[in-house]
Amino acid sequence: MFNVFFPDGKSVPCDAPTSGEELLRRLGGSQSGVPVVAWHVNHYLRPLNWIVDKNARISWVDLASAEGVSVFQSSLSFVLTIAARRVLGRGLRVTHSISEGTFWELMPRPGERLNGEDEEIPADKVSAIAAEMERIIAADLPIRAEMTPIDEARRFFEEHERPDKAKLLAHMWSDLPVEMACCDGERDHFYSPMVPSTGYLRPYKLSKLTPGVVLRFPVALSRGGLPEYRPSHKLSTVFLDYADWMRKLHVVNLVEICEAVARDGGKELILMSEALHAQKVAEVTQDFLSVPERRVITIAGPSGSGKTTTSHKLRIQLEVAGRRPVAISLDDYFVDRDKCPLDEDGKRDFEAVEAVDTELLNEHIHALLTGKTVRLPRFDFYEGRRMAGAELKLEKDDVLILEGLHGLNDKVLAAIPPQARYGVFLSPLTSLCLDQHSRTSTTDLRLLRRLIRDNRTRGNSPEATLNRWPSVVRGAARYIFPYQKNADVMFNSSLIYELPVMKPYAENLLRSVGEESPQRGEAMRLLRMLRFVPAMDPRLVPSNSLLREFIGGSIIEI
Repeated sequence: MFNVFFPDGKSVPCDAPTSGEELLRRLGGSQSGVPVVAWHVNHYLRPLNWIVDKNARISWVDLASAEGVSVFQSSLSFVLTIAARRVLGRGLRVTHSISEGTFWELMPRPGERLNGEDEEIPADKVSAIAAEMERIIAADLPIRAEMTPIDEARRFFEEHERPDKAKLLAHMWSDLPVEMACCDGERDHFYSPMVPSTGYLRPYKLSKLTPGVVLRFPVALSRGGLPEYRPSHKLSTVFLDYADWMRKLHVVNLVEICEAVARDGGKELILMSEALHAQKVAEVTQDFLSVPERRVITIAGPSGSGKTTTSHKLRIQLEVAGRRPVAISLDDYFVDRDKCPLDEDGKRDFEAVEAVDTELLNEHIHALLTGKTVRLPRFDFYEGRRMAGAELKLEKDDVLILEGLHGLNDKVLAAIPPQARYGVFLSPLTSLCLDQHSRTSTTDLRLLRRLIRDNRTRGNSPEATLNRWPSVVRGAARYIFPYQKNADVMFNSSLIYELPVMKPYAENLLRSVGEESPQRGEAMRLLRMLRFVPAMDPRLVPSNSLLREFIGGSIIEI
């Protein structure tokens, strides 16, 4: 006889070893109505077919959490790759996210170059892949984990045309066994536990999008439902630009990053990445200057996007072009902390547009654009209140730069004539693929940036940042991403080398999260992803890099 203990203090006696599935059935299923796909056992993320046979603290992992979505997405991706190999006789590879889904294309065979019609997955084949996925899911086939010696796993992937997985395992310098997922006679390796059987994998949708397919699945905010599919033409342009960047950098996934680090420590990769970023800032500046009536640049983006550094770099480019830029941070217009609105969890919602005094902001913008002098506020984050700042007056040819979370929100733009403004939406819009079937998340990238920055500049503990993050993500979805439509340009602030540089900073912080902490599971999830990433020397990062905004050492005043 033993007991399992829940976070609310309740316990359930068990008279025999039990799995998460069995216990969940015994308790009548998910109490929240959101599908459960995994569980925490003593704060460790485990699949639902994991057996407990002694006293344990447990909690359910559902599709309203990042961990739950990761489990579901990995499992669904496994089923897609199985179906594609059976229908096409070859593999697919994931390249980027698109409207709460992932885009997949044909995987070239070793030494093969795809172009033109060779890249296209015909519509009838897409339908056949979808039908095979549905057959596998309807059959509710078990997915089991099998520990495999690492040399055997490498040999398996080499023999089954998955060279990236084999090379990544080689770069790990580890002799620990690899956890292989097994289903319907197929085997593969992913970076997350799996659902116990394929019947868990609803809802989902596979659609054709030239030249490949889009795989859609629930996200945390959709709480088990399928979110609306809203592809953006502007984002599509970003993805095409990013693909062009990757070709110039000779990088497809993490394997090439490992090889670059082994070759020269990653120096060439850093120099090329920074040059491409600088080129993009110059292009945005010239686009703004192409319309003489424009006087205001508004920069918006979610937390962890690098808005401050990008704003400064735009100022430098404008000065080079003979204009005098003046920057205002929307953070200085925060209402005092005790007046900040609360979210549904009763926590201060700093992501809400109501956390900004838009009435004062619009009053100041109108005054500045009409030639008046205003005294700007300055927000003290340690004190949590607004103080008096410097005076400002715009001259005739000055350019006003507004930078902040809500820089494209209609309430912020109200005092700016449409012909006078130029909107920039800034965010890390692309992420690094670990191998041909798994990619890192742009949301995780922003989380790691913020985790490091807030600990360094505000003294926030890793637990505090991880605890607040779900509210930050909800706020971005509600108050920031919907206003991309007001942007004239989308700026991708991802740097292909940043995960290797952030790795030691992030790992040290995440490992400090105690075993008793409610955030232990999320810290472990991020650590599992980072263990495959090679480390780069942060001293190689230029002092004016956007990444310096987060790791420190920037020559730009942050």
